[in-house]
Amino acid sequence: MGKANGRKSIFITGAASGMGRETARLFAGQGWFVGGYDVNEAGLEALKAELGQDNCAVRRLDVTDRDDYRVALAEFGEATRGKMDLLYNNAGIGRGGPFAEQPFEDVIAVVQVNLMGVLIGIHEAIGLLKATPNSLCFTTSSSSATFGMANIAVYSATKHAVKGLSEALSVEFKAYGVRVADVLPGVIDTPILPPGVAEAAPKEGMFRAIPPVEVAKAVWEAYHADKLHWYVPPELIELDKAATLTPEAVRDQMAQGGLFSAPP
Repeated sequence: MGKANGRKSIFITGAASGMGRETARLFAGQGWFVGGYDVNEAGLEALKAELGQDNCAVRRLDVTDRDDYRVALAEFGEATRGKMDLLYNNAGIGRGGPFAEQPFEDVIAVVQVNLMGVLIGIHEAIGLLKATPNSLCFTTSSSSATFGMANIAVYSATKHAVKGLSEALSVEFKAYGVRVADVLPGVIDTPILPPGVAEAAPKEGMFRAIPPVEVAKAVWEAYHADKLHWYVPPELIELDKAATLTPEAVRDQMAQGGLFSAPP
């Protein structure tokens, strides 16, 4: 395991692929010490080889296992002398289908990883964040947290919860000097997407397929700004506004046009 040696540090869950991996690459390229955590051990080893073992600490972590999370954070704290500049709660799974037909085991799994994993991570890491000036607690929400998306209802519900949690903690954590923000990505071309979704996405508009590095850039910008919600792409803010002001109209348009339908 490497040591931060005075460098700023970021703790990333879901770091073995997609948005987490791109974030690890970007921050390492900017001279940060990276903690990368995932259940995909092969992906983590590849990440360590790319970043260099002196620049990172990688470890298998199931974010739903609170005891293991505590051990991972303790090890990270040893490498950073008790500091954490940025906690990136990014680990997530996507299991969809019509809710009435979805196996309840899938429902529980999505809630456990996408919501409980975030709650555990923040609750256990707050000590490191409080010990670090200008630290940021950052979480991956989703464009499905703007308006509930059919056929990914439980996933969407967890991401609504994450968005609300971020808003609440952004107020609470001011007392500690810890900043809080989230990112609401649209259709990001990562392994979490079902086969064919990225290819079927429109070429333009808020539901076009976006490379995961764009989310990594949002994480970087979030650390250097005072902004609560980051939309990738930025046009998604219009869906959030429409869902608040005219939810019935958004509902009806979604019902007519499916996943990629959005207000004008």
